[in-house]
Amino acid sequence: MTLPKFYNTYLTAAVATIGGSLFGFDVSSMSAIIGTTQYIEYFNAPDSTLQGGITASMSAGSLVGAIISGYVSDRIGRKRTIQLSTIVWIIGSVISCAAQNVAMLIVGRILNGLCVGCTSSQVPVYLAEIAKREIRGRIMAIQQWAIEWGILILYFIGYGCSHINSTASFRIPWGLQAVPAVLLFFLLPMFPESPRWLASKGRWEEAHEILAHVHAKGKKDDPVVLAELLEIRDIVELENGLNSSYISLIRKPNLSRTIVGVMAQVWQQLAGGNVMMYYVVYVFQMAGLSGDVNLIASSVQYVVFIVFTIPVIFYIDHTGRRILLLIGSLGMGAFIFAVGGLLAQYGEYAESVGGNANVHITLADNYGASRAVLVCSYLFTMVYALTWAPTAWVYAPEVFPLYLRSKGMAAAAAGNWAMNFALAFYVPPALNNIGWKTFIIFGVFCMVMFIHIFFTFPETAKKTLEEIDELFSPNAPPAWRTSVGQSKILNEIIELEKDEQKKKPTQIETVG
Repeated sequence: MTLPKFYNTYLTAAVATIGGSLFGFDVSSMSAIIGTTQYIEYFNAPDSTLQGGITASMSAGSLVGAIISGYVSDRIGRKRTIQLSTIVWIIGSVISCAAQNVAMLIVGRILNGLCVGCTSSQVPVYLAEIAKREIRGRIMAIQQWAIEWGILILYFIGYGCSHINSTASFRIPWGLQAVPAVLLFFLLPMFPESPRWLASKGRWEEAHEILAHVHAKGKKDDPVVLAELLEIRDIVELENGLNSSYISLIRKPNLSRTIVGVMAQVWQQLAGGNVMMYYVVYVFQMAGLSGDVNLIASSVQYVVFIVFTIPVIFYIDHTGRRILLLIGSLGMGAFIFAVGGLLAQYGEYAESVGGNANVHITLADNYGASRAVLVCSYLFTMVYALTWAPTAWVYAPEVFPLYLRSKGMAAAAAGNWAMNFALAFYVPPALNNIGWKTFIIFGVFCMVMFIHIFFTFPETAKKTLEEIDELFSPNAPPAWRTSVGQSKILNEIIELEKDEQKKKPTQIETVG
């Protein structure tokens, strides 16, 4: 039976980003459950170090998965890599669901992490290489939205199951998280492979056909299709024979873009966004909330996350990437400093809070400060959703050249997961030992990353992936002088390319 083929970019993004929902599922598969009595009793009340290890095991697997995915994606393609990773996710979910002890749970989460590492690095590459430049940011922002839906859906499943007085309270959520992976496995074959990957393998006819369907409803002679195909061909020929190993990422021609791509992902973690997702239950315990009230208040955090990501999908290609990253750094820093300040000023020491021995600060007796922490947490999440959460995933794959894009994004995602692992492991002991100072540390990171972004992150919005290469050339303008759309230098380059195309009209006709 011949499967139907779909080329609509938005539909492709909707299916591909199911991989993002797996990331979200794994975040809330812990955050919704670690505070429940059933989990604490069954796993013998994990202390702060052990709980950090359980949470971070997924990040460790993701780090390995991201690194491996660069090699696999270049060899078998973006789409097949994503599809293969879903099998690993299903196995990991089954093991987690059946976990009899902490060791078995960690193995299941590591396998889940291997999948998330692959999907988090290669889905953005796949979408970047298949989307039109005018809507590339919008398409890739859908990936972050899918992550957030995954977080919210499994969080509410976990909340509902928390009322079951048995191990089913956590086994059901951990088993149900396999469902999206099954859907993704069977749906992906109906969608096209990356035309740029096909071109890099010399499969020009297939690349031409996919570009025609994506950009011009199947018209192979459409000028836009022919121009983009020629642009891709020029880059492929230029990069042919270049060393595409990970070592090439740190060599002089690519080092600056590697630093930018990797640090976009590293800073996203060091800003504190995912920590506020993993351990929001802990933060709200400090604010004096417990039981169902805490779980419901924590769920509002995820609702805020989803709602305020929606506008980004529509404006990210118009406002650009730089301004969002800069505003987000300042806004997130301000609100996380406020949370730390409120806990320092009004918090009282306690041996444990809400039965959680990892938390020693409480605002239970100060209604005003307690509610201020909640508001600042929600505002932090709102700013994160409007800026850094989607933009870091859009920006990182854009800055790498074609021959290094899969490995570059794998390295960037590995940076994300390395920080994710370190912070997931670090936060419970940090809250246990230094309390409110934990939030101050993240606030300092936000201020430092503002400076780094201002001086080194060029604007990439509304430029083709091939045009972005010029932003890292020796003659490129400084990052703070780049803007949305094509720079003066890029316009000159494009005019030269048009002149060359007029001189060599047969080159377009013979592609493929």
